[in-house]
Amino acid sequence: MVRNTPVFQRTFICSALGVVLAATANAQDAAPKRASSALLEEVVVTARKREEGSQDVPISISAYSSDQIDALKVRNLTNLAVSMPSVVLDEIGTSRGYANFSIRGLGINSSIPSIDPAVGMVVDGVYLGTNAGVVFDTFDLESIEVLRGPQGTLFGRNVTGGAVLLNSKAPTQEFTVNARVAYDQAEGSGGGNYYAMGGISGGLTDTLAARLSVYYNDDSGALDITDGPLAGQEHGGQEQIIIRPSIAWTPTDELELIVRYERQEVEADGPSAQSHTNGSGVPGSFVNYGRNDFDFAIDNPGSFDLEIDFFNATLNWDVAGGTLTNVFGWRDSTVKTDADIDAQPVWLFHSDTVSTYEQVSNELRWNGLMFNDRANVTVGAYMFESELAYDEDRNLLGLLTVGTPIEGRPALTQNGGGMLDVSSFGMFASVDYDLTDNLQLTAGARWSREEKEAQVVTLTRNVNNECRVAGLTPNISYTPNEPDCAYDFVDDKTWSFVSPKIGARYLLDDDTNVYATWSRGYRSGGYNLRNTEFPIVYGPGPFNEEQADSIEIGYKTRWDGGQLNFAVYRTDMSDMQREVNLPSATAGVLQLIQNTADAEIVGFEVDGTFAISDAFTLKASMGWLSANYTSVSFDLNGDGAVDSADEALSLPRAPDLTYNITAIYDIELGGAGYISTLASYGYRDGTAYTDNNLGFVNEQKQLDVAVDYHLGGDQWIVSFYGRNLMNTVRHGGDTQLPATLGVPLGGTFSPLNKPATYGLEVTYNM
Repeated sequence: MVRNTPVFQRTFICSALGVVLAATANAQDAAPKRASSALLEEVVVTARKREEGSQDVPISISAYSSDQIDALKVRNLTNLAVSMPSVVLDEIGTSRGYANFSIRGLGINSSIPSIDPAVGMVVDGVYLGTNAGVVFDTFDLESIEVLRGPQGTLFGRNVTGGAVLLNSKAPTQEFTVNARVAYDQAEGSGGGNYYAMGGISGGLTDTLAARLSVYYNDDSGALDITDGPLAGQEHGGQEQIIIRPSIAWTPTDELELIVRYERQEVEADGPSAQSHTNGSGVPGSFVNYGRNDFDFAIDNPGSFDLEIDFFNATLNWDVAGGTLTNVFGWRDSTVKTDADIDAQPVWLFHSDTVSTYEQVSNELRWNGLMFNDRANVTVGAYMFESELAYDEDRNLLGLLTVGTPIEGRPALTQNGGGMLDVSSFGMFASVDYDLTDNLQLTAGARWSREEKEAQVVTLTRNVNNECRVAGLTPNISYTPNEPDCAYDFVDDKTWSFVSPKIGARYLLDDDTNVYATWSRGYRSGGYNLRNTEFPIVYGPGPFNEEQADSIEIGYKTRWDGGQLNFAVYRTDMSDMQREVNLPSATAGVLQLIQNTADAEIVGFEVDGTFAISDAFTLKASMGWLSANYTSVSFDLNGDGAVDSADEALSLPRAPDLTYNITAIYDIELGGAGYISTLASYGYRDGTAYTDNNLGFVNEQKQLDVAVDYHLGGDQWIVSFYGRNLMNTVRHGGDTQLPATLGVPLGGTFSPLNKPATYGLEVTYNM
């Protein structure tokens, strides 16, 4: 499934050996810290571009510290998929690692790399302009912050639903070592999964500190292919390597520079795609399975290859009575995919893609106190540029070539893709003013200007005319020396918008506050590089930006034994961007990106942490929302009319009810350490997947447990854990396939996630 990467394997082995030797030479007892108490800690967050406690921020936020991430056994973001109110953190499944996040009913259902997210990903202060390569194993994190609601004033574009902030651990002068190894096995006869990570940090001089983190994962695949020519073969495997060196330079008490670099490589199987009866009642033509089973059959195991380089430099300088911060980011990625889209044990619809993406961004901001220390002021400017090249090949009806002179290749090909250049600039300012000792008023705004230039090759214009997008080496080529495709659509457009915010927070006492905010956010307009229409009717764009106006009223309180938060909100959406995903008898799947409707989303959220005793802590949350169209401008249900039937449809990926309850109980063993037990149950309502509501995603019932044995003052932790113990089937999507594609097809393309998994983990901390 995966090839060896000797350079990185040698680097990993040497680094891991260094960690073990350093750990052995410097082992010492540390003050014990109980796992149950970790949940009670207030997390330091950066939601307002400055460090403060999560309970002091007048925003609905779920935050997890490093200790909480470890206690909750968070391995990647999907482990939190049903842990927060009205938050959906799923992987799309079509392409590995592609985030399909939704917050308060706002998200996307697309693996098209040119489509901007509705939930922004920010890593160490750097906004990621694409969702590709996001949902892989995370490690060595200082914190995770999930901000709910529009965040346009301080975070800019494409955060109409909210933002997810990942903050890596910084180098420390104190010498520290941590290492972790684990093995887990999925229920059934799938293969095992090994992973190991290590980090070492310490001072090199009085002013220079360094950190090196390494990670390796070898997953054989949690599922077995059920039927067809590959029956019994393990599938869903991957090999992942991450190396992350960083340095921190503090020449004075007023100046700090942190530089990080990350190299990530992933080689994996393609999607484990299941076909079950689609929303039109048409079953898969060759095999068809129940949507609550893990059975599937494909004839093409597919592949996924990802390479990412990420560089980040953050400068903090105490000057002019405040802190001047500059965050520079550069990210370069190459992704190659090969997928069995028909989800059948015969060749009907395979697809391969190649994409390259490079982004450069820089944010310069100043934060400080003014006007007799009553005003906390943040002002800044932001620049972002990216270049995307995307090539897609649809290889159809290989079934028909069996026994012919062209056996082993498709009977029909379609080639397309395109290029997209983005240039964005913004300026922002926000003021939190203490009108009295108890009343704080907030006002802020951001002006943004964005230009996009697109060149598109329509897939169905190049039928049996194999070509490639200029500059890209094809993933799979059936014609030697394929020529460059001719662009049939070239366009550019500029959008400008202002994202304001006003609010007020009132302190009832030192530990309790109420707040109210009104904010506006935008998701940028753009172009669809996966255009399948020719002659063009709707076209690849441009579609316009969508606008989110949100009112939120909240309550936050804390006490020695816990905290409680409550919020109600209403979001009015204008010109919603939707990927209208439709079956096509000529292209397999038709994906249109249009401004389809206006909508209203109202809801409430409550979450809290409670110390039942010194050794027993509960963490619970619940979210409820009602999402409805208020007007529709596109024929969503495909009945030939735009009317009340379209308005009656459900918004995709907007679960009415979500809730979670997590308990950690510590059992003291005297001088032999202690045992920590974890049980977590989360629920999420089933949701529509496609805009016509024919595709949908199952309700989720997630039960996770863990038993950790802590010894040596938490220096060693031996863990036994289980995930998804109710064996709930979760699909990344539910794409509807046509009844015929030259031959009968039907069914769905529905990528499967892992079944119940059991594991053993050993952790060392110094």
